[in-house]
Amino acid sequence: MDDRPSFFICRTCLQWTALGLLSYVLVATQAFAVADDGAITGVRHRILVSTDIGGTDPDDVQSMVHLLVYAESFDIEGLVSSPYGPGRKEHILKVIDAYERDLPKLRAHSASALKQYPTADALRALSKQGALDAPGAAGIGVATEGSNWIIQCAKRDDLRPLNVLVWGGIEDLAQALHDAPEILPKLRVFFIGGPNKKWSVDAYNYVEQNHPKLWMIESNATYRGWFTGGNQKGEWNNKEFVTKHVAEHGALGNAFFEAKADIKMGDTPSLGRLLRGVSDDPTKPGWGGNYVPIWDDRKTIFDRLTVEADQVEVFGVTEFALPIPEGYRSKNSTTMIFNKGVPSSAGVIDGNVLRFRFSPRDAFVWSYVIESDYAHLDGQSGKFTAVPPPITRTSKRSVVHPNWWIDDPNPALAEGVHPGAKSVSQWREDYLRNFAERLKRCCSN
Repeated sequence: MDDRPSFFICRTCLQWTALGLLSYVLVATQAFAVADDGAITGVRHRILVSTDIGGTDPDDVQSMVHLLVYAESFDIEGLVSSPYGPGRKEHILKVIDAYERDLPKLRAHSASALKQYPTADALRALSKQGALDAPGAAGIGVATEGSNWIIQCAKRDDLRPLNVLVWGGIEDLAQALHDAPEILPKLRVFFIGGPNKKWSVDAYNYVEQNHPKLWMIESNATYRGWFTGGNQKGEWNNKEFVTKHVAEHGALGNAFFEAKADIKMGDTPSLGRLLRGVSDDPTKPGWGGNYVPIWDDRKTIFDRLTVEADQVEVFGVTEFALPIPEGYRSKNSTTMIFNKGVPSSAGVIDGNVLRFRFSPRDAFVWSYVIESDYAHLDGQSGKFTAVPPPITRTSKRSVVHPNWWIDDPNPALAEGVHPGAKSVSQWREDYLRNFAERLKRCCSN
């Protein structure tokens, strides 16, 4: 993920008032004081992380370091490499190597035999390689070591739910649900969407269309509050915090610093809500932010090329189902390229149409061009505009996805263009102070 703007606030939404923000802060502060069932207070959550660590963004390394300094508070059951880029299981193992060097010092702080930091070998054993290739328009492909591991963990005889924290591609989760749909009731998914969703749009589309009862938080922008907004003065500044509280704090602190010299940690809110928050109620405040029930009609399908006036929902799914031209054959190759960038969408013959799929992670005018070895299609182009959904839509809870939550569109909770991010950033000093105390363990005698 990167830091480019991903949302703007529509005029309709501005009917929320400053008084609403004040009320929210007061209520959230009161609720947070009592709504703390997270690992810090002793409740042990089962977690499995699906990560694109080692890929195009350093934030997963930072989030993995954060996870491991809290590792005695959770039952970590899986670390799955699910990249859309060059990330591999070896990058998980590299951070575990740093953890191993700090483990004696970390274990000196274990409260009891029941709250013990796991061995490095135990973590290596549950590190698995997930999907290396995009599954195509179907959203699912073949089973992987990672998807099979998700199934195995979910089927364990344990009454607690399995929290699947998706930090990268969602392909392995989609494959697991396809191969073993009976595991769905055991899963509690926190998906760091936004740019990850853009890369995993086909797998996301499969999950959304075929497993609507899944319990899932879809954080497309709220997660940004971990490194955007809040108190950024002095030691709480993204760069100053790393310099003072992270660098030279053991091998893990150095791994964090070497990945990036300032805070990114875009995936950490998925763990943060389990540390401080109400695990079963995403609408309640906590370190991972709070969310609202998702709404319907987030997918737009066009049967033609579009113009700028055509609108789609930002962070939604946009499909083109273009009539197959006469003479077009399965051996032909056609790709739709958006804003001259990646990922592109390979056209797939689906009945009488050629289907393309995309998820716009920024609210602005998107252009696209078709590249094809079929002359009639090659060079055709169009535009569409991604916009925030109107309040008339967001105020109606989905009847299709009863257990699905998403960023709160209330402008009072936005950090700049990022909806919901203030529900994370308001706790900035709390979670960073706690993280700093944990990292001290790595450099204590």
